[in-house]
Amino acid sequence: MLKNDDKILPMISDLTSCESTRTMLEKARKDGVKTAWDRAVDMKPCPIGAESACCKMCYMGPCRLNSKTPYGKVGVCGATIDTIMARNFARMVAAGTAAHSDHGLAILELFRDVANGKISDYTIKDPVKLEDLCLSLELDVKDKSIPEMAQALYEELLKTYTQLHGEIPFIKRAPAKTVELWRKHGIVPRSAPKEVMEIMSRTHMGCDQHYENITRQISRTALADGWGGSMIATDLSDIMFGTPSPVLAEVDMGVLKENMVNIIIHGHEPNLFESMLQTVNDPFFIKIAKEKGAAGLNLVGMCCSGAEMMSRHGIPHAGNFGSTEAIMVTGAVDAMAVDIQCIKQGLTAVAECYDTPLITTNPRCMIEGALHIEFDEHKARDCTDEIVTKAIARFATRSKPVVIPKKATKGVHGFTYEYINYMLGGSFRGGYTPLNDNIINGRIRGVAGVVGCVNPRVKQDSAHIALVRELIKNDVLVLQTGCSQIALAKEGMLIPEAAHLAGPGLREVCEAVGMPPILGLGSCVDNTRILIAATAMVKAGGLGHSIADLPAAGAAPEWMSEKAIAIGQYFVASGVYTVFGVGFPIVKGTKFHDLLFDGLEKQGFGKWGHAVDPIEMAHMMIAHIDKKRAALGIDKSKERVLLDMSDRREIQI
Repeated sequence: MLKNDDKILPMISDLTSCESTRTMLEKARKDGVKTAWDRAVDMKPCPIGAESACCKMCYMGPCRLNSKTPYGKVGVCGATIDTIMARNFARMVAAGTAAHSDHGLAILELFRDVANGKISDYTIKDPVKLEDLCLSLELDVKDKSIPEMAQALYEELLKTYTQLHGEIPFIKRAPAKTVELWRKHGIVPRSAPKEVMEIMSRTHMGCDQHYENITRQISRTALADGWGGSMIATDLSDIMFGTPSPVLAEVDMGVLKENMVNIIIHGHEPNLFESMLQTVNDPFFIKIAKEKGAAGLNLVGMCCSGAEMMSRHGIPHAGNFGSTEAIMVTGAVDAMAVDIQCIKQGLTAVAECYDTPLITTNPRCMIEGALHIEFDEHKARDCTDEIVTKAIARFATRSKPVVIPKKATKGVHGFTYEYINYMLGGSFRGGYTPLNDNIINGRIRGVAGVVGCVNPRVKQDSAHIALVRELIKNDVLVLQTGCSQIALAKEGMLIPEAAHLAGPGLREVCEAVGMPPILGLGSCVDNTRILIAATAMVKAGGLGHSIADLPAAGAAPEWMSEKAIAIGQYFVASGVYTVFGVGFPIVKGTKFHDLLFDGLEKQGFGKWGHAVDPIEMAHMMIAHIDKKRAALGIDKSKERVLLDMSDRREIQI
């Protein structure tokens, strides 16, 4: 620990596993610049709030219950600890679902205007996926043109936001047994706004006061995210901007170039980034940049929109959420433009210290002290051209020393359900049967999704790296999205050569296919790719009849946002054992805790888990995978037998 201004600051080596971020944090301290890690030291977490043992749903309180004796007293209105925790948890799910659903609606409206020709900057780049998606929703595509199919798809998906009764359209994509369970418990979503509105109404003071009933609405709302807004955002982005396929891309702060105009795009909506790509490739702006002494324009991504562009176009990626302030300290960032979600307000102060323009572009996310240049898809270049102009001007007047960490690690990104389908069987025999076969024969123990944020309460990236290393060492194939994917990419583990870190079975499969043991699927919204891949595994046969039957588990070891809770709940409701790190906003030993961590699984769903240590987390997931293997009767290894011709004649077909 170090003392600074009479405050004890943690050693920077204890804050992050990212070498580049460490270098920049050291520089920030010398420069007198505060970051999220410094603010975390100043801000002691509220222990009562951390476990949701407080209620501020009305002003008779706020009421605080003691987590050590949770049933020792109740709130002023009589609310029990279970009611209070369920309400708080429900509102986190509602906020996360609203964020993703809002993103999905924005993409849906963009898709409508692209389909009807009102926006010409974007096109339908993947008509094959357009047709496949229509067929999955049982829409008639016979003799229909691409615009006609797109219009029909838009009208069908709009129900996700407009209908008050029935079921959201993408429920048709889930396994039949999973849907049967949802219907039995009355948790199939009607529409995202309906579910969010109802959960907010139910959790108002004096309304729903039974934790089990609230939990049903929690699941219903979360499913409206995973099988609604988030899925719409992912699939329609693929149709408009291109479905990713594996591409080699560089990750880490070394992607910045001292002799170039460096422009960072940070956020979650891909359309801003797609338009920016057009501007930076415009010869007019390249010429201006060179006239100002730059070698050219360098477009770089951060966070989730960066992960999408990396997956689609191989655009270099500078780092995850934890590094968004630290990268400003390089002095090399000539502009950072942001849209929505995971944008720290603290960026304004750091940007000011290094004379970097911080530019907000979306009316849903303005920041006091930042410059706002509104992005309108109908005239997108008005915004992106101005951003680039300001970045070039800043390059020409750089006054701060430039210090860029040298590290930039290459990795393979851009895996999707569609590419995995092709990768395992080729154009004519594509499918998930080879994956299932290798799970059944034991070469692959199971599948794990390791996703989610980074959190300054945890050493950045450390839990992600340790967890994934332990999983692949034990023959578990790992799927990744979001900040977690970037953590492993910086570690150099998203390449086929990383197969040597895997157990013997997984290593054999990876070397045969030529794939990494960790597959990067894109942004945090793209967690829905994991849902569709899980559905494909069920449909391929041999691993049960619902997602809950699969030898699979999920984890968010460094989570921090309400979106993460919504994602976790839609995976649990879909049948996946989901383990979170850091902390968990529920008091142990309560009925609501028992329901989430045990009772839901007894009803046929997945369940929650929690551990701080990533190795413990890995073995909790492996134990669950082994339990599912035993239930399927595939837990015993089988010797490989070479058959001669007489043996083959005995086989009954």
